[in-house]
Amino acid sequence: MLKFNRFILDNGLTVIVHQDKTTPMVAMNIIYKVGARDESPDKTGFAHLFEHLMFGGSVNISKYDEPLQKAGGENNAYTNNDFTNYYLTIPGNNLETAFWLESDRMLSLAFTEKSLEVQRQVVIEEFKQNYLNQPYGDVYLLLKPLAYQRHPYRWNTIGKDISHIEKATMGDVKAFYKKYYNPGNAILSVAGDVTPEQIRNLSEKWFSTIPSGETPERNYPQEPEQTGTREKTVERRVPQHAIYLCWKMPGRTDRKFHTIDLISDILSNGNSSRLYQNLVKEQTLFSEINAFVTGDLDPGLFIVTGKLLNGAGREKGENAILGELDKFISGISDDELQKVKNKVEANLIFSKLSVLNKAMFLGYFQMLGDAALMDTEEERYMEVTKTDIRNTAGWLFRKERQNTLFYKAISNQTNG
Repeated sequence: MLKFNRFILDNGLTVIVHQDKTTPMVAMNIIYKVGARDESPDKTGFAHLFEHLMFGGSVNISKYDEPLQKAGGENNAYTNNDFTNYYLTIPGNNLETAFWLESDRMLSLAFTEKSLEVQRQVVIEEFKQNYLNQPYGDVYLLLKPLAYQRHPYRWNTIGKDISHIEKATMGDVKAFYKKYYNPGNAILSVAGDVTPEQIRNLSEKWFSTIPSGETPERNYPQEPEQTGTREKTVERRVPQHAIYLCWKMPGRTDRKFHTIDLISDILSNGNSSRLYQNLVKEQTLFSEINAFVTGDLDPGLFIVTGKLLNGAGREKGENAILGELDKFISGISDDELQKVKNKVEANLIFSKLSVLNKAMFLGYFQMLGDAALMDTEEERYMEVTKTDIRNTAGWLFRKERQNTLFYKAISNQTNG
């Protein structure tokens, strides 16, 4: 069990502390509860844009990275559908530098037209390189609006359309920051050779004077039950045909989540998994095939992706995958289930060895409802039965809930 202390400042900032005397490094993690789902349909990509803007300088600090690097620290960040996460590691004797840096950019970013334009161009270039000009890069720009009709998961974290970032105004950006980047919408977690009293004092010193800000309303449009298959075919100049199947699944805190996560592991985790053995190794129908869950807070997706070999088309590829899913629903062996449980158990144990992971996990599970949930993960996976797997798979893979994107490869040659 991972011991921790938790307190909330008067301005609403939740702080979690884990003491780990085995390392001289301290990890600090800040989650802002804002992701792509919090954006307006006509102003998407803002959460990801802010991931970049947060490193562009704040009211008292012109460059975030320089003081941190001089103090021996490293940092990074990521954005997803549900939240934005900033994390760093720093030698314990320089920890106050981290509090100074993080509190200043929570207090106020140094909004300038120059910084906005620089980061806007960075994001636009990222959009072009990773999503528009890369083989298979636009898959999730196509698949997500196929699977979702109303919920804001229907656009990708990078944004729905590059024009939304191109047209972002200073007023738009400041309003987004004011709404979501405040203590009441954040979780600070610290792990390392620290004491709860030390972190409380530093938190009070550096964060307590920051205004609490408004509490964002989270009335996301609910996705209606899907009652019929949806499909889309696109033609692209890519090396191989590719097929993407997905089904909506419960959100991260639902009791079915762990069962469905194990289903994805049995199907696709490693070279001994079902899909690899049967469709890649034996039938040589696919060069690669994967099954995974998105892990979103609201109902997410179970996705199967495969790249086809030897000119096989959509029908053959889809039927092969669905045939394997039908066999899966018929039942699995005790050994199959135990093997993936052993992998999960090992991964959970290994993940808790890193001081950075401890800080990140404590913040993440606090966002899910309670940091203590971190210690229930293993139990939730271990209590899944073969009956749970069979019943859940039968519900999950129903035909009327299926979405299919076929990525048709066309030759670079043109006919004269």
